[in-house]
Amino acid sequence: MSFKPLSKFYFTILLTSISFFGLAQTKEKDPLNKRVFNMSLAEIKDGVAQKKLLKDVMEFKNGKLFSELLNEKFGYKWIKYRIEKDSIFTDSTDTEVRYLQIEASATDESNQTVMISLIQLEWDLDGTYKITKNDKLKKHFDVTGREKGGKPKKDKKNPPDKMRMEGEEPPQKKE
Repeated sequence: MSFKPLSKFYFTILLTSISFFGLAQTKEKDPLNKRVFNMSLAEIKDGVAQKKLLKDVMEFKNGKLFSELLNEKFGYKWIKYRIEKDSIFTDSTDTEVRYLQIEASATDESNQTVMISLIQLEWDLDGTYKITKNDKLKKHFDVTGREKGGKPKKDKKNPPDKMRMEGEEPPQKKE
Protein backbone atom coordinates (compact mmCIF):
# COMPACT_ATOMS: atom_id res chain seq x y z
CA MET A 1 0.00 0.00 0.00
CA SER A 2 2.93 2.35 0.47
CA PHE A 3 3.59 2.27 -3.28
CA LYS A 4 0.40 4.12 -4.19
CA PRO A 5 1.50 7.68 -3.25
CA LEU A 6 4.96 7.06 -4.66
CA SER A 7 3.59 5.74 -7.97
CA LYS A 8 1.29 8.78 -8.27
CA PHE A 9 4.32 11.02 -7.82
CA TYR A 10 6.31 9.19 -10.54
CA PHE A 11 3.29 9.16 -12.82
CA THR A 12 2.91 12.95 -12.42
CA ILE A 13 6.60 13.49 -13.17
CA LEU A 14 6.35 11.22 -16.22
CA LEU A 15 3.35 13.13 -17.62
CA THR A 16 5.01 16.49 -16.97
CA SER A 17 8.22 15.46 -18.74
CA ILE A 18 6.33 14.02 -21.73
CA SER A 19 4.31 17.21 -22.17
CA PHE A 20 7.44 19.36 -21.75
CA PHE A 21 9.37 17.45 -24.41
CA GLY A 22 6.33 17.38 -26.68
CA LEU A 23 6.14 21.18 -26.59
CA ALA A 24 9.90 21.54 -26.98
CA GLN A 25 9.88 19.67 -30.29
CA THR A 26 8.12 22.20 -32.48
CA LYS A 27 7.66 21.75 -36.19
CA GLU A 28 10.23 23.52 -38.38
CA LYS A 29 8.98 26.91 -39.51
CA ASP A 30 8.00 27.40 -43.13
CA PRO A 31 10.95 29.18 -44.82
CA LEU A 32 8.55 31.16 -47.03
CA ASN A 33 6.17 32.28 -44.28
CA LYS A 34 5.46 36.04 -44.32
CA ARG A 35 7.60 36.68 -47.39
CA VAL A 36 6.41 38.92 -50.24
CA PHE A 37 7.79 38.90 -53.79
CA ASN A 38 7.43 41.43 -56.64
CA MET A 39 6.82 39.38 -59.78
CA SER A 40 7.02 39.97 -63.54
CA LEU A 41 4.97 37.67 -65.77
CA ALA A 42 5.43 37.05 -69.48
CA GLU A 43 2.49 35.34 -71.14
CA ILE A 44 3.54 32.50 -73.45
CA LYS A 45 1.52 32.16 -76.68
CA ASP A 46 2.42 29.50 -79.25
CA GLY A 47 5.73 28.90 -77.44
CA VAL A 48 6.79 32.57 -77.68
CA ALA A 49 6.92 35.01 -74.78
CA GLN A 50 4.89 38.17 -75.30
CA LYS A 51 6.72 41.51 -75.06
CA LYS A 52 4.27 43.06 -72.61
CA LEU A 53 5.13 42.07 -69.03
CA LEU A 54 2.48 41.89 -66.34
CA LYS A 55 3.23 42.86 -62.74
CA ASP A 56 2.21 40.77 -59.77
CA VAL A 57 2.80 40.57 -56.03
CA MET A 58 2.98 37.12 -54.44
CA GLU A 59 2.67 36.65 -50.71
CA PHE A 60 3.33 33.49 -48.68
CA LYS A 61 1.62 32.92 -45.34
CA ASN A 62 0.87 29.84 -43.22
CA GLY A 63 1.39 27.30 -46.00
CA LYS A 64 -0.64 29.26 -48.56
CA LEU A 65 0.26 31.69 -51.32
CA PHE A 66 -1.65 34.67 -52.65
CA SER A 67 -1.13 36.23 -56.07
CA GLU A 68 -2.78 39.57 -56.85
CA LEU A 69 -2.93 38.73 -60.56
CA LEU A 70 -4.48 35.29 -60.03
CA ASN A 71 -7.01 36.83 -57.66
CA GLU A 72 -8.02 39.74 -59.90
CA LYS A 73 -8.09 37.93 -63.28
CA PHE A 74 -9.04 34.37 -62.33
CA GLY A 75 -10.62 34.59 -58.87
CA TYR A 76 -8.09 32.47 -56.93
CA LYS A 77 -7.51 33.58 -53.36
CA TRP A 78 -5.18 31.74 -51.00
CA ILE A 79 -3.77 28.56 -52.58
CA LYS A 80 -2.11 25.84 -50.51
CA TYR A 81 1.44 25.04 -51.59
CA ARG A 82 3.93 22.35 -50.72
CA ILE A 83 7.69 22.46 -50.70
CA GLU A 84 8.80 19.57 -52.89
CA LYS A 85 12.52 20.07 -52.33
CA ASP A 86 14.39 22.00 -49.66
CA SER A 87 18.17 21.97 -49.75
CA ILE A 88 21.16 24.11 -48.91
CA PHE A 89 24.29 24.19 -51.04
CA THR A 90 27.50 26.21 -51.16
CA ASP A 91 27.95 28.37 -54.25
CA SER A 92 31.21 29.40 -55.96
CA THR A 93 31.73 32.22 -53.44
CA ASP A 94 31.54 29.80 -50.46
CA THR A 95 28.16 31.22 -49.47
CA GLU A 96 25.38 28.93 -48.29
CA VAL A 97 22.34 29.20 -50.57
CA ARG A 98 18.89 27.79 -49.81
CA TYR A 99 17.06 26.14 -52.71
CA LEU A 100 13.30 25.54 -52.54
CA GLN A 101 11.11 23.89 -55.13
CA ILE A 102 7.44 24.85 -54.64
CA GLU A 103 4.32 23.33 -56.18
CA ALA A 104 0.72 24.53 -55.83
CA SER A 105 -2.56 23.90 -57.58
CA ALA A 106 -6.22 24.72 -57.13
CA THR A 107 -9.43 24.06 -59.04
CA ASP A 108 -12.56 26.20 -58.91
CA GLU A 109 -16.25 25.36 -59.46
CA SER A 110 -16.06 25.85 -63.25
CA ASN A 111 -13.33 23.17 -63.55
CA GLN A 112 -10.62 25.80 -64.12
CA THR A 113 -7.28 24.77 -62.60
CA VAL A 114 -4.18 26.79 -61.83
CA MET A 115 -0.85 24.97 -61.51
CA ILE A 116 2.07 26.89 -60.05
CA SER A 117 5.63 25.62 -60.17
CA LEU A 118 8.33 27.81 -58.60
CA ILE A 119 11.99 27.64 -57.67
CA GLN A 120 13.24 29.95 -54.95
CA LEU A 121 16.95 30.72 -54.48
CA GLU A 122 17.53 33.05 -51.52
CA TRP A 123 15.55 36.16 -52.53
CA ASP A 124 14.82 35.25 -56.20
CA LEU A 125 11.76 33.34 -57.43
CA ASP A 126 11.34 31.80 -60.92
CA GLY A 127 8.78 29.47 -62.43
CA THR A 128 5.50 29.09 -64.30
CA TYR A 129 1.75 29.53 -63.89
CA LYS A 130 -0.46 27.31 -66.05
CA ILE A 131 -4.20 27.79 -66.17
CA THR A 132 -6.32 25.07 -67.72
CA LYS A 133 -10.03 24.67 -68.25
CA ASN A 134 -11.40 21.14 -68.70
CA ASP A 135 -7.78 19.94 -69.06
CA LYS A 136 -7.05 22.29 -71.99
CA LEU A 137 -4.34 24.93 -71.60
CA LYS A 138 -5.94 28.37 -71.35
CA LYS A 139 -3.02 30.58 -70.19
CA HIS A 140 0.66 30.00 -69.59
CA PHE A 141 2.97 32.48 -67.85
CA ASP A 142 6.71 32.47 -67.18
CA VAL A 143 7.33 34.29 -63.90
CA THR A 144 10.37 35.84 -62.29
CA GLY A 145 10.48 37.78 -59.08
CA ARG A 146 12.52 39.20 -56.28
CA GLU A 147 11.67 39.50 -52.63
CA LYS A 148 10.31 42.89 -51.61
CA GLY A 149 13.12 44.82 -49.99
CA GLY A 150 15.80 43.11 -52.11
CA LYS A 151 18.90 41.46 -50.76
CA PRO A 152 19.25 41.26 -47.00
CA LYS A 153 21.62 43.80 -45.50
CA LYS A 154 25.09 42.66 -44.48
CA ASP A 155 25.94 42.50 -40.82
CA LYS A 156 28.21 45.50 -40.15
CA LYS A 157 29.20 44.26 -36.69
CA ASN A 158 30.86 41.12 -38.09
CA PRO A 159 32.16 41.96 -41.59
CA PRO A 160 33.76 39.10 -43.55
CA ASP A 161 37.54 38.95 -43.69
CA LYS A 162 39.09 40.82 -46.60
CA MET A 163 40.69 38.69 -49.26
CA ARG A 164 44.01 37.20 -48.26
CA MET A 165 46.83 35.65 -50.24
CA GLU A 166 46.99 31.87 -50.20
CA GLY A 167 48.59 30.65 -46.98
CA GLU A 168 48.23 34.04 -45.26
CA GLU A 169 46.65 33.85 -41.84
CA PRO A 170 43.67 36.01 -40.84
CA PRO A 171 44.43 39.07 -38.72
CA GLN A 172 44.29 38.55 -34.96
CA LYS A 173 41.91 40.65 -32.89
CA LYS A 174 43.60 43.12 -30.54
CA GLU A 175 42.73 42.74 -26.89
